[in-house]
Amino acid sequence: MPLPFFSRKMSTDSTSSANTASTTSLTARAELSSLTSPSSSTLQTQESIPYSGRISPSAAAAVGWGKVVADGGYLSVHTLGSMSGDGKQLDLTTNLIRTDSTARLAELRSLMKAEPESLGYYIVPSEDAHQSEHVAAPDKRREFISGFTGSQGTAVISQTEALLFVDARYYTQAERQLDSNWRVRKVGSGGMEGRDWVQWLSDRPKGVTVGVDSRLISHETASQITTALLANGSRLKFPRLNLIDVVWKNRPPKPYGQIYVHEERFHGQAASEKLAAIRVWIKEQKPHQSYSSSKTPSGTKSSMANVPTATIIASLPNIAWLLNLRGSDLPFTPVFHAYFFVSLVAAVLFVDRKKVPRDVESYLKSIGVVLRDYGDVFTFLRTGGWGAGRVLIEPQTPYVISLMLSSPRYILAASYSDEMKALKNEAEVEGFRNAYKRDGAAMVRWYAWLDEKMTKGEPVSEWGASQKLTEYKRLNEEFVGLAYENISATGPNAAVPHYTPTRTNALLIDNRTPYVMDSGGQYFDGTCDTTRTMHYGDPTDDQMEAYTKVLKGHIALDSVIFPEGTTGAQLDVLARKALWKDGMNYLHGSGHGVGSFLNVHEGPHGFSNHVPLRPGHVLTNEPGFYKEGEFGVRIESAMVVRRVETKGRFGGDIWLGFERFTQVPIQTTMIKPEMLTKDERRWIKAHNSQVRLTLTPLLQDDKRALKWLKRESTRPGPAPVAGGVKVEWD
Repeated sequence: MPLPFFSRKMSTDSTSSANTASTTSLTARAELSSLTSPSSSTLQTQESIPYSGRISPSAAAAVGWGKVVADGGYLSVHTLGSMSGDGKQLDLTTNLIRTDSTARLAELRSLMKAEPESLGYYIVPSEDAHQSEHVAAPDKRREFISGFTGSQGTAVISQTEALLFVDARYYTQAERQLDSNWRVRKVGSGGMEGRDWVQWLSDRPKGVTVGVDSRLISHETASQITTALLANGSRLKFPRLNLIDVVWKNRPPKPYGQIYVHEERFHGQAASEKLAAIRVWIKEQKPHQSYSSSKTPSGTKSSMANVPTATIIASLPNIAWLLNLRGSDLPFTPVFHAYFFVSLVAAVLFVDRKKVPRDVESYLKSIGVVLRDYGDVFTFLRTGGWGAGRVLIEPQTPYVISLMLSSPRYILAASYSDEMKALKNEAEVEGFRNAYKRDGAAMVRWYAWLDEKMTKGEPVSEWGASQKLTEYKRLNEEFVGLAYENISATGPNAAVPHYTPTRTNALLIDNRTPYVMDSGGQYFDGTCDTTRTMHYGDPTDDQMEAYTKVLKGHIALDSVIFPEGTTGAQLDVLARKALWKDGMNYLHGSGHGVGSFLNVHEGPHGFSNHVPLRPGHVLTNEPGFYKEGEFGVRIESAMVVRRVETKGRFGGDIWLGFERFTQVPIQTTMIKPEMLTKDERRWIKAHNSQVRLTLTPLLQDDKRALKWLKRESTRPGPAPVAGGVKVEWD
């Protein structure tokens, strides 16, 4: 756990001393100024927020609160009107801000009881009405009710308990962020404790009613939970209103960013061609099993009702990709809220028209797409607005769409738009190459800045380093924004795979433990996702061994040659082999698909599933190791599947490998050379030399960055091995 941000206790004898005191933080090594109380006209609420320890006025100011007063030996905060009802607490034992969920849970439980059929359990998913990974502010319902800020996790609330189900990426983060009203269920951890929320609910007492918003749960998951509950004499219900929305009095407004056309030089394929491919796919799908070709007295109308004639797409990245449009409704992902209906003869985009400028409307008209209001989609589906035939839906379609269609009018099918989008064309591949060059140059400039600070002994916090990196990236051409919040982590925080620092909980980057920076970028020509681990002192033997094993796994995945038909899951062991040899492991995937100026996590391929890898698939290569409470290590690069020439050519032109996009040096300070093979030593030398060759032309205006790049790409590694023998990388 991170050290408390404020290490020295302060006097709270009077309101005056509380408002004028300053304290020296042993963590921040900086004197903090006192908070000026807001004027009486600004202070709208007078509810004190309890704290688990003493806090300075400056800490309150840093998190955006208002007036600090002394109360019973502790400092309380009087919130401003804009923060009213947020119910935040700063827990100084964990150095994290927690949400006080007591009142919210109490109101939710009252609403559960008040339903026409009283709810025994209420499910609060992370997703929005499109099953998005990152959601807009008004859709962060699970975060609102629990205080947990991770992108994935499901809350289940009953009248007596509140549970949060998270996977291994979020075990530690959830325990840090949840207050005492909640319990963390560690999915995948083994035994009864490791069951997911569907399995857990299926084992509840018989005859209970479980509620959920049908917009926020996929068809696949709804089917699973319905089957599990029915077997136990229980049932799934869909309240008319989302109960969290009723509790959330100051829920943020919906986003209204403008939609724009993504330029052809970036996407490489016209939307009309993509729509034509979708229609070919619809025609190729088999009729429902109840289809009959025999004629009825009225002709073939009833039998043709079972033939697929259309598809409905709810996935926002898929809609944006198909239409070559982008937007800004979600954080970190350039998409817009919409549903897209495609039939053999028509295409309808259901979207808020306020977001559609005239040029986009004209563009859509030119490719045969009709606009309708966002909310019209449910009436359209319920009334069969497309005519005869069944609608193809993918398993991840929001369940509300299945309910609106009803089972006689849809057929389940794997997402063809997912499959199409995942296979990058040459324009997209070239875009990735260029985006990663610029992103890599920004990271090198930043690493050179950070190295100078660390060398001089100047304090830099995780949060400060993260902000500085974002500043460098913003200077790049074609930069739109981050692809996710920077994961900037040192010491024990680096052992939390998805840790994100804030101004109040950040540790100082030290010279005793590895420092992990995992940073992405959204560029018009590609989406970036890069992680490097650095050490600014003398690493311990444990740290070096972990780092070297992770590097060996990274090299193994990067270098592998494999035949067509090989899946990512079949290659995953290569990333883990060196760790497994000594009983070490990591509990996240070894890599995931990446979108082209879209979502940073893209399917259907990856190193955790059984989808065969094909030329054009872009993936990350990111093995890691995490020693809870001490340190973490991760090395991540992006790469694309390409055809390769082999000496034997057994089976013909069937052999595949990877071309790496990422252009950031891999530090050699933590490498134990004796653990690397000769080929692995050659790989690290070639990797860093190639990065230097690629980035040097982009850094001519930054002597500090050039100097750092040269040093990191040519240094021989750590201290000589036993006997004073110097290790040569080649």
